[in-house]
Amino acid sequence: MVSHLVTTIRNVVGITGNVISLFLFLSPVPTFIRIWKKGSVEQFSPAPYLATLINCMVWVVYGLPMVHPNSTLVVTINGTGTAIEIVYLTLFLIYCHDKKKRVKVMLIVLVEMIFIAGVTALVLIIAHTTQRRSMVVGIIAILFNIMMYAAPLSVMCGVYAIFPVTSILCQWCCLDCICFPPF
Repeated sequence: MVSHLVTTIRNVVGITGNVISLFLFLSPVPTFIRIWKKGSVEQFSPAPYLATLINCMVWVVYGLPMVHPNSTLVVTINGTGTAIEIVYLTLFLIYCHDKKKRVKVMLIVLVEMIFIAGVTALVLIIAHTTQRRSMVVGIIAILFNIMMYAAPLSVMCGVYAIFPVTSILCQWCCLDCICFPPF
C-alpha cells in the first residue's frame, strides 16, 4: 500500500516537473520568432542553447535503463529538450550571417556530441553496476546543469561591458536594496 502511494506521488511530481521543464525549454520561442521575422540573429548569443543542448544530452544518458533504471520521465523530457535545442540551434545557424560564428557553433555541437558518445561508451565499459554508472553520469549531469543555468550570465557580461561603471554600480545598489532591504 505504502509502496504504491510512494510510486504514485513520485510519478505525479515527475510529470509536474516535466511540464514545468517543457515550459522552460520553450521560453526562448519569442526570441526565435523575432530572429525569424528579422531574418538575423543580431547580437544574440548561442551560449545558452549550446549549454542546454549538452545538459539535456547528458541527462538522457543518465536516464538510460543501463545507467539509471526506471528513469523514463528523465529520458522523455530531456529527449524533448534535446530536440527543441537542436531546432533552436538550426534556426540560429540559418539566420546567422557571420560565417565564423556559424562554423564555431557547428564545431561546438560536434564536440558536444563526441563528448556524449565518449562518456556513454566509457561509463558502459568501465562502470559495471548501475549504481556506479548513475553516480558518474549524475555528477557530470549536475555540473552541466549548473553550466546551463550559468550560461545566460555570459550574455550579461557582454551587456555590462557596454555600460559605464557608474551605471553598473547604481544597478547593483538598487538590486542590493531590493534583495536585502535595510529594515
